[in-house]
Amino acid sequence: MKQPELGRKISEIRKAKGLTQEELVEMCNLNVRTIQRIEAGEVTPRSYTIKALFEALGIQENQEFKEAENGKAVPTILYLALAGGILYFFASIFEISMEGEYVTGEYSFKKLGFMAAKSLSILGYVVFGIGWIKVSKLFPNQLLKISFWIMIVISAAWYLTDMVAINSSIIGFEDYYLVKISSFGFCYVLMGFGFIAYKNSFSSMGMVIGGLTLVSGVFIFSWIGAVVGLIFLSLAELGQIGLLMYLIPKVGRVQTPTFSF
Repeated sequence: MKQPELGRKISEIRKAKGLTQEELVEMCNLNVRTIQRIEAGEVTPRSYTIKALFEALGIQENQEFKEAENGKAVPTILYLALAGGILYFFASIFEISMEGEYVTGEYSFKKLGFMAAKSLSILGYVVFGIGWIKVSKLFPNQLLKISFWIMIVISAAWYLTDMVAINSSIIGFEDYYLVKISSFGFCYVLMGFGFIAYKNSFSSMGMVIGGLTLVSGVFIFSWIGAVVGLIFLSLAELGQIGLLMYLIPKVGRVQTPTFSF
């Protein structure tokens, strides 16, 4: 069923049951403006929103709606993001360790191995970040979506810069290393606030992960406490992977998590 027919049907059944929009809001955990726009046919709601409304109003899902829902590939995208997050987490351990040695000029590893660690790390993070951008659309969180986009762009830019520094004498790691660290710290601070914005959702996981990410960002941004920041960051990233695992089976379910900042 498509708009505006869907909106009209919801409006008609709501009125037939003697419900106001405010009462329907309380039953399905949406906001009044969302209900108004759906009934007016201004927006096409997502599958979980439709299911929430249908359940609250006692409407049986028709075959057309079920087929449209089954055709979506959101779970596949999130599973890929989960794999990307795990790849990134382990590859970044080698990358950071190698980078620390490389900056000092005293290292025992081959440059090819260093580039491989960096390449796996950025690949995993981009896929992981895209997964969280998808989550921020399914469970609306504009700040988190923006922070992950910024992090992906900055990570890609520094990856290219690192490749140039490793393979030529045009620029050296020591020329920009502190700026690089501080830029990542800024992104983690922004991302921390994004996760904290889920404070009323997913139990307390969003708040804990946001707090860890924020603290790590502050330490890393100052670069003096970068080592301490990496400890908090490791815990935060494990939390992010865990939260993504928690959310995968929830995508498409009836209830939409409450979002607030």
